[in-house]
Amino acid sequence: MEEQARAYLDQIPFWTRKKNTLNQVRDFLTELGNPDDSLRIIHVAGTNGKGSVCADLTAVLLRAGYHVGTFISPHLTDVKERFLLDGSPAPEETFEKSFENVRAVTEKMCAKGYAHPTFFEFVFLMAMDLYGREKPDWVVLETGLGGLLDTTNVIRSPKACVITSISLDHTAYLGTSIPEIAMQKAGIIKPGVPVIFDDTQPEASAVIAGQAERMGSAFYPVNPIKPIHVQDKDIQEKDVQENDAVDRNLVSEVKFSAPYQAQNARIALKVIGVLTERGELRTVTEQRKREALSHVCWPGRMQKVREDVWLDGAHNPGGISAFIEAVKAQESDKAVHLLFAAVSDKDYREMIKMLCDSLHPAVVTVVHIDSARATDENLLAGLFEQAGCKMVKQYGSAREALEAALAKKKETDRLYVVGSLYLIGEIQRILKTMPEAVCEKTV
Repeated sequence: MEEQARAYLDQIPFWTRKKNTLNQVRDFLTELGNPDDSLRIIHVAGTNGKGSVCADLTAVLLRAGYHVGTFISPHLTDVKERFLLDGSPAPEETFEKSFENVRAVTEKMCAKGYAHPTFFEFVFLMAMDLYGREKPDWVVLETGLGGLLDTTNVIRSPKACVITSISLDHTAYLGTSIPEIAMQKAGIIKPGVPVIFDDTQPEASAVIAGQAERMGSAFYPVNPIKPIHVQDKDIQEKDVQENDAVDRNLVSEVKFSAPYQAQNARIALKVIGVLTERGELRTVTEQRKREALSHVCWPGRMQKVREDVWLDGAHNPGGISAFIEAVKAQESDKAVHLLFAAVSDKDYREMIKMLCDSLHPAVVTVVHIDSARATDENLLAGLFEQAGCKMVKQYGSAREALEAALAKKKETDRLYVVGSLYLIGEIQRILKTMPEAVCEKTV
């Protein structure tokens, strides 16, 4: 049954000719019994950092004693990674039951003239059915693409809306400027629901704050430098300032593998603080927050998998910028080696230029990933050479590329796998067949 479900899901992209509207997706949920209406949902959107914030929220809520469901995308090695229960993939029986429920509803709706759900629509419906049956105390819900028109935006009453850092990505769908993309992300904001957002991009912040005001929603900008000011008439300014100072100190005590993870942790802690101040959560002690954040391991996000080998899923210029900052923060004099791939609808030219200008990699290994969207490895290799990298090799498979990259790496070198989450997933699968894996857990 497990393999039948996976085969069905893998074929969905070939079946769909059009997407359902959000109202039509809502009709599917109604047929499932509106399971989402009974869930306490934290809705998370943004360009980069969504997964890390979801992982941090999940970890803190678990340490506080809550039963937590977490829906994430994409998965790296197995579709079940999208349906987490208390930080681990849902049990096979639970997964299969939701698959069968959604497939039955799909057959019924298609007979009425509805479009077959896309892959993301299908797994989202599965998640809502699964969590509706399992009844976790909290559901952390990550958007797929954008916010306003994202399938997950059919939910009606989240307890908090969270928007992580905004940068240029998916410009064909979301807009060609930061304000346009920010407006799409801000589309998840619901009337009266508190909004917590990354405040490091002024153009994005202005759009998000403006939308929150229009929706009558209190908002909390989280900036690594500036203290948070209260935007909620029901909460005292003094309490916000004191709690913000405590969170800043707490985050400064935790050792993160990348600076961007510290900012994502601040966002997660602010969500916890706002929900606590509103009476939605019992108080979480500083010790439990610290323990939670100290033990979070989010696969593929500056994840150490061997000595001096890291995986980072940065796949757009904004993500690459944060990745470069993370590499530099390691303050190592070891030479940088890169294993790189990219999909064709990303700005891989700018990513390559940024990597070469900032990190001056000694060796670059380029690979063709197993995706219809893959960028030709010869093109990528040529771009690295044009950007000034002298030692560039290309390979047709991830296993060949990883073996070659590891063979070239000396004790005086560091190897980073970056450029595409598809690549990270392939490398993760290969590493499972090799010894010396470092990080195995999800949260």
